[in-house]
Amino acid sequence: MNIQQATLQYERWLGRHISIVREDLARKHQMMASGSFPHLRATFYRWMNVWPDACRDLAAAHEVLSIGDLHIENFGTWRDQEGRLIWGVNDFDEAFPLPWTNDLVRLATSASLAIQSDHLSLGRREACDAILEGYAQGLASGGKPFVLAENHGWLRKIALGKLRDPVGFWQKLNTLAPYDRRVPEDARRALQHLLPEPALDCRIVHRIAGMGSLGRQRLVALSQWKGGHLAREAKALVPSACWLALKRTGRPHIYYQTIIDGAVRVPDPFVGVRGQWIVRRLAPDCARIELVSLPGGRDESTLLYSMGFETANIHLGSQNAQKAIRQELEKLPPRWLATATKQMVKLVIRDWKDWRAVAKR
Repeated sequence: MNIQQATLQYERWLGRHISIVREDLARKHQMMASGSFPHLRATFYRWMNVWPDACRDLAAAHEVLSIGDLHIENFGTWRDQEGRLIWGVNDFDEAFPLPWTNDLVRLATSASLAIQSDHLSLGRREACDAILEGYAQGLASGGKPFVLAENHGWLRKIALGKLRDPVGFWQKLNTLAPYDRRVPEDARRALQHLLPEPALDCRIVHRIAGMGSLGRQRLVALSQWKGGHLAREAKALVPSACWLALKRTGRPHIYYQTIIDGAVRVPDPFVGVRGQWIVRRLAPDCARIELVSLPGGRDESTLLYSMGFETANIHLGSQNAQKAIRQELEKLPPRWLATATKQMVKLVIRDWKDWRAVAKR
């Protein structure tokens, strides 16, 4: 099955679970052709087609509840109930029980593609080593959340960069067009549940964001409250693409709430699953961190180390994960992550070039 066939199969499957926004799906197809890194982000379903065979030995590793669609732009910030700024993984749409190796290989593959695209400047081997070192340290320590207060000043600087200026953030949201279709009643209830006042007057808009989730309904309630802006988002949830790719049977389960509840993590009090929707607060300090927003002179090795450590924080939510993974890590050959990453980079680039060639016709 090639990339075009895999995409058609996945989108047909997706359409059986949700009402697809066709315009956003067309945008996703264009972005898939724009570069190898966005192609990776948009095609987790394809990753799960090829990864188990391409990295057969690693695919036999101990299973944990995994992030699945992990990449270097799947990290962001939020405020906890004490108002502290927290950093970590911020998207678990594709959470699924998978070998612990999957998240690391996918994270390293995304870093390697970002290096090829000149978004990161360190070497590929250095990137793999930093991710793996952070992961191993996270496991050994039992995990620790990233609270950006007294510690991690360099990460706080990244999180509060100039591209997250509140004026620009709210201007961008407030220029979004009103949602011109019927708002699903369960989505409306999910949004109202997060508002500071149940009867607060809101404007519902359609937000285009992300990449892998393009094509799903993403609704934002915008309002003014006590002299300032507020925004709450509801995004349609579907089961992980792993159900399709791995041919799992039974009623598909969504693991989003399970994985965030179990991880070594400071929870975002505004994030939760409400029926078939994932709801969250949107704000300048509560969003994903994109590569283009990273300041110059950043310590990329430490950033990737932290991403590896945070991945361990998530995996430690699975029972017996620490002991089992540490035992397997000791038995793996040197440079195993770099070797697997090199193989997956080749496959992603092959698919991207195939997709781009067809898109140009």
